[in-house]
Amino acid sequence: MKAARRDASRFSTLLPLALFGALSVACSEPDETRLLLDALQAGPAPEPSAAPDQIGAPSDDVNPRLLRRFAPVRSQIESVNNPLTTDKVELGRMLFFEARLSKNHDLSCNSCHKLDAFGVDGLPTSTGHRGQKGSRNAPTVYNAAGFFAQFWDGRMDTIEQQALGPIRNPVEMAAPSEDYCVRVLNSMPEYRESFKKAFPSENDPVTFANIGQAIGAFERRLSTPARWDDYLRGNQHALSTAEREGLKLFTNIGCMVCHTGEMVGGSMYQKVGVVEAWPNQADQGRFEVTKQEVDRMMFKVPTLRNIAKTAPYFHDGSVATLEGAVRRMAKHQLGLALSDIEVSQIVTWLGSLTGQPSADLTRVPTLPPSTPETPSPDPT
Repeated sequence: MKAARRDASRFSTLLPLALFGALSVACSEPDETRLLLDALQAGPAPEPSAAPDQIGAPSDDVNPRLLRRFAPVRSQIESVNNPLTTDKVELGRMLFFEARLSKNHDLSCNSCHKLDAFGVDGLPTSTGHRGQKGSRNAPTVYNAAGFFAQFWDGRMDTIEQQALGPIRNPVEMAAPSEDYCVRVLNSMPEYRESFKKAFPSENDPVTFANIGQAIGAFERRLSTPARWDDYLRGNQHALSTAEREGLKLFTNIGCMVCHTGEMVGGSMYQKVGVVEAWPNQADQGRFEVTKQEVDRMMFKVPTLRNIAKTAPYFHDGSVATLEGAVRRMAKHQLGLALSDIEVSQIVTWLGSLTGQPSADLTRVPTLPPSTPETPSPDPT
């Protein structure tokens, strides 16, 4: 507790310089910057107890005002533009595992976002067509439908749009054209029937856009509730004493300025290297999309859900351990040198954000066999 208070005081002197300007970046939440800064600098002052049905129960000196910045994860992420149906979700599951959408029939969404490995492949950057390496780390697909933007640079708005990008990317699945993907699926009667069930109002439902709609529908169910969510709903016994200590330190030093909301991230862009320049400047982040100087080294803040299971870390996959990632964030974003004990406390709390995917989410579908009309693999 003394360490947490010491760091809260230490942080308060750096906060205006390091973070106030950074908080003006795009965010999907209302602008509560002034209230948030006041709460961080005030420390864990007590407030009246929340009503029994109010999310964000106060606990163990965790400032209730800060705790209300988080929210339990939804069981699925709904979209008015892509209503979820059983047929569409099951088709999306098949397409998520469908390697024949790739040029050489050897890569699928699941190749880089392994559902039985918390949605990642464990590599700094993923291996694509002909052994090519991507330029950024493949983030987890679990809970990703709840992010305010997709990809590290936010170049797509929705998970449905994101799902189509890797299929056509020549470094990833390398499908030569949208028509190629449609021909692959139309060559198998089982897929034609599945698309009709998933999109019953369409006369010709096997389209490239509907591939994205179906995969997106499946991914909108990839939610992983954790003990953290039980805690937010008021069960103070859901976290251990050590985990609550880590939470206090996490909030007191300001990590939750960016890692906030339902996904504990994924709701804003942030510059990497707010206080001290990021060691690898080769990838300029969102600047590559907008060409605006203000966006240099700006990246979407990643979710911390399942963070203990999704190494290596950051957009370049440059840090192998969670302890190393915590130290680097403290140094470059907050200007703090955390002690071993402080790092351990935060890492302990981060473990409470792990939600084991259900057997239904990781279930591998049976895919239809190829036919003579199915395009052949192309290794070129």
